[in-house]
Amino acid sequence: MTNYKINLPEESLIITSELLSKYDKAGPRYTSYPTAPEWDTNFSTDSWKKAIDRSNKLETDLSLYFHIPFCRSACYYCACNFVVSPESKSSEPYLQALYREISSIGELIDKNRQVSQVHFGGGTPTFLNCEQLERTFEQIKSSFNISFSAESEISIEIDPRVTSYEQLRLLKKLGFNRVSMGIQDFNLKVQESVNRIQSFEMVSEMLQYCRELGFQSINFDLIYGLPYQTVESFKETIDKVIQISPDRIALFNYAHLPTLRPFQKAHIDETKLPNRDIKFLIFCEATKAFCANGYEYIGMDHFAKVDDELCLARKDRSLHRNFQGYTTKAGCDLIGMGMTSISSINSVYSQNEKKLNKYTEFFSENYESKNLIPIEKGYESNEQDLLRRSIINKLLCHGVVIFKEIENEFSISFAKYFQKELTQLQELQNDGLVELRSNGIYVTNLGRIFLRNIAMPFDSYLGKTSSKLFSRTV
Repeated sequence: MTNYKINLPEESLIITSELLSKYDKAGPRYTSYPTAPEWDTNFSTDSWKKAIDRSNKLETDLSLYFHIPFCRSACYYCACNFVVSPESKSSEPYLQALYREISSIGELIDKNRQVSQVHFGGGTPTFLNCEQLERTFEQIKSSFNISFSAESEISIEIDPRVTSYEQLRLLKKLGFNRVSMGIQDFNLKVQESVNRIQSFEMVSEMLQYCRELGFQSINFDLIYGLPYQTVESFKETIDKVIQISPDRIALFNYAHLPTLRPFQKAHIDETKLPNRDIKFLIFCEATKAFCANGYEYIGMDHFAKVDDELCLARKDRSLHRNFQGYTTKAGCDLIGMGMTSISSINSVYSQNEKKLNKYTEFFSENYESKNLIPIEKGYESNEQDLLRRSIINKLLCHGVVIFKEIENEFSISFAKYFQKELTQLQELQNDGLVELRSNGIYVTNLGRIFLRNIAMPFDSYLGKTSSKLFSRTV
């Protein structure tokens, strides 16, 4: 029997192969609840607009997401919705459609509502040239009330291979204060296998330049479980990441789903993927190294420096989770624009058209505003959904659910309402993942490694949804 060891500042955790096998199963990442497979293609724009009207009355702050789907080349592991194109000018029809969506949604939003969070994702947002980036941001500023206070987050995902220093200077001038770099792995053989070659020197120099420009926070995305990765090879990547010291690190478990992702099916050799034991050893070594060098394990693949606001938010239980991962902006409504983008407006979710041609055709020259949005599917949560969403969010973000808080908010008796779920959690308690106390559910340090498993008993839809749609929980 293999034992795995993870050193956290609080304690050293021992995980047996038996425990790992027991909880290594397919499950949601819970960026929403209910999860996207439950959303309805008959969801109407009217329902979405009514949600906007309700949220305008509450005057909550906004978080805006803009999807730029273009990439110069395909990274074979990628699960994002992207379009490969060699030149930035090919994005113009898409940008014109995006501007119409921005304008249309801007007309619906009360101008007194501040935007405290903006994020450009993709694809590769810096696929756009400087003129396009500036024009796009000016379009956003003209349609929304963007706050540029010290607490605002204006962030963008950048690819070091295609991002120029001129673009970085422009982004800082426009008001962007955070960048996220896709790194994945510094090993050349691994990079070649997934078609993403970028040297440590290139990344290090770009990070240093971002520091000199005054970007407030820099995040690195890493992936473990890629072809040819070993514990030893990834340790070199870990050492290099620690050497240049980003503020945050997202360490994602590679989800190999070739039936859903054509590039994986065509280019990823399954025989070269590390097995589960090697993958988990990589995770253990990475966690040990990061925690020994000034980072705290937030949970669900995320690490942040101990003085980072994510760590502070986790401690004071204000941390939140949405489609962009962990965030401190718990009270914001999220509005996504662009193809495949997702919105979360209080109790309502929606997702835009996923295909480029359908999205651009929707905003063709014949488009007459009327505030129409190209929604492909959506969902309006009921009271039970909101109750379960609150519990799942608290487990994933805070590691604790206080019964009295839930009872006061939803007017239930927790023990009676969740009798079946609490019985299921008894087994997780026996395995050391949670503590069931008289006043609540407390996730142990060991349980933080298995957060998705701990949340799953509260998912009333899980047995009705195909597990093939989800990645492995460990």
